[in-house]
Amino acid sequence: MKKQLSFQDFLYDQITIPNKLLISYKILGLNETELMAVILIHRSIYKGNSFPTLEELTANLTIDEKECSMILRKLIQKNLLKIERTENSQQQLSEVYSLEPLWEKLYQPEIPVKKETEDGSLFILFEQEFGRPLSPFEIETVNVWLDEDEISPALIKAALRESVLMAKLNFKYMDRILREWKKKGIHTVEQARLASKKFHDNQATKLANTENKQRDTSFYYNWLEGED
Repeated sequence: MKKQLSFQDFLYDQITIPNKLLISYKILGLNETELMAVILIHRSIYKGNSFPTLEELTANLTIDEKECSMILRKLIQKNLLKIERTENSQQQLSEVYSLEPLWEKLYQPEIPVKKETEDGSLFILFEQEFGRPLSPFEIETVNVWLDEDEISPALIKAALRESVLMAKLNFKYMDRILREWKKKGIHTVEQARLASKKFHDNQATKLANTENKQRDTSFYYNWLEGED
């Protein structure tokens, strides 16, 4: 005979959702659908599945997998969700979702609105230059520059412009630029302008000497003349 579930059984089948999340999700820039996606990820992690698929998430949502994917990308852009790589005892790598950035923002004294705005415009600029949405790992790379390396959005924009003008639009090249600037103690856009202008002037001089003719190098550093 099948056992009849009691109300007590139903009460045990639950997870804890922070009250502050329910009353403050709008401050974090989330709507109700995005909040539900966060709760489902939280539930999945609680149940032992740290990397639920789009199919698993949308099974309990009123949106399709494409829209769910866009929500996950937006959560990563807002630095409310991140993807981490873990290694088990057999040295096998796997990916997991982490909501730690969300909890940190939720319980910090104040949410820096200005920084959120600057970071948001940075991601928009990246997507305009690449002509496509950024992948989760590209978004995570930008967040590492911002949060771990503590590079200002303005300096990241300068590295993006430099890579565009050099026709090397990729994250490895930008990361190399930022690390080179950091090694040289460059922390402002003005310092970056001067360093880049000096580098390109030297390159132009070498090229002119090699070809024994004057070459217009203004293309390489037009952006150095001023900010948008």
